[in-house]
Amino acid sequence: MNDADYMGLALKEAQAAHAAGEVPVGAVVVHQGRVVGVGRNAPIAAHDPTAHAEIVALRAAAQALGNYRLDDCELYVTLEPCAMCSGAMLHARIRRVVFGASDPKTGAAGSVVNLFDQPQLNHQTQVQGGVRAQESGALLSDFFKARRDHQRREAHPLRDDALRTPDRHFQDLPGYPWAPRYLSDLPSLDGLRLHHLDEGPEDAPRTWLCLHGNPAWSYLYRKMVPAFLAAGDRVVAPDLIGFGKSDKPKKDHWHSFSRHRQVLLEFVERLDLRNVVLVVQDWGGLLGLTLPMAAPQRYRGLLVMNTMLATGDVPLSAGFLDWREMCAKKPDYDVARLLARGNPQLSAAECAAYAAPFPDRGHRAALRAFPALVPEHADDDGAEVSRQARDFWRRDWQGQCLMAVGQQDPVLGDAVMQGLRADIRGGVDLVQLPQAGHFVPEQSEDIAHRACAFFAR
Repeated sequence: MNDADYMGLALKEAQAAHAAGEVPVGAVVVHQGRVVGVGRNAPIAAHDPTAHAEIVALRAAAQALGNYRLDDCELYVTLEPCAMCSGAMLHARIRRVVFGASDPKTGAAGSVVNLFDQPQLNHQTQVQGGVRAQESGALLSDFFKARRDHQRREAHPLRDDALRTPDRHFQDLPGYPWAPRYLSDLPSLDGLRLHHLDEGPEDAPRTWLCLHGNPAWSYLYRKMVPAFLAAGDRVVAPDLIGFGKSDKPKKDHWHSFSRHRQVLLEFVERLDLRNVVLVVQDWGGLLGLTLPMAAPQRYRGLLVMNTMLATGDVPLSAGFLDWREMCAKKPDYDVARLLARGNPQLSAAECAAYAAPFPDRGHRAALRAFPALVPEHADDDGAEVSRQARDFWRRDWQGQCLMAVGQQDPVLGDAVMQGLRADIRGGVDLVQLPQAGHFVPEQSEDIAHRACAFFAR
């Protein structure tokens, strides 16, 4: 076996340390071609600050050979030794040390100091670095990146009156590879953690702000996001509180139209979103269509799909009233089955992904609350601001608008959308989708590409 082979054995020990939650460093001691000691980092498990991989391997080798002097041995380690381990190797009379990745912070074999190059010492050890350095370094980089991500998540403590869907429920979701991002310091959140996607360059020519409805979450837009990114744009897609990877208050009454709207207003300001194309569907429109009037300079376009403005002075559609009644009678309806029934093209795994944020009844407060939050009367919460928004869209809107209508939607279908279309100033380009239902982003991936071309005019 050569140096690369022995370093491969050390890498296996490092991988085992990683699996145990330790910093992934591994070491082996070789005596005349035979491995006599192996070690992996274990300070956490052993409650021992000296339990570095090299020390563990030296101890095993000394026991195997029956001698604390290891003067005819070589030690292979995946990371440049620290001062403690270098000193132990010198005391053990190790003949040769071979390491993988350099350590610019604590390395004592040349990076910070070189304890092996001290002529005053009575033993000299040969040192060689860089053997399988890329693999060793990648293992360490992945470990520390994961730890930083975990620390960022832990920086958002969970409130006593809220729940947080465990990360394991979101593993291996089909078509949803993006890294999570979190905010918890918006004033209206009061410490709740808000999840959002934020992909693409911050200085992109367009920012697509994608707002989902009930019972969906940002997973709804997974087929549109790649098209927007391929156009060189930025995509921001938050999960409303109570949905997706965001925190979920335990009580239904936490939710209100005004509170969710205020969160979105603060979110847009915090991220300083500009050149925004607002992308809305279902509750994404009920809330989202009230946003541009608060900062018209931020918005340049609207992509609107199967939604409405609930102004309290226009009767709600019969389809919506039926949906609200069903939710009241069956508050624990099966989210995955709902998606499958209206979207037969979806796989079972995709339908299950929609249900992933809601593993039990305690996580479903928003699903129970939202149907009753749609303003029905003139004095309902959200009705007045929705009337103001209607006036804005009729008189003041300056941007482009593309409307895509799933005509099989029994809740917010063609009749509702034609009414909304009449309220938007400047003309609305209409795309009618005869075979599509309520969840338009699921039933016509082509809409994203058409939108990119439309808003590039």
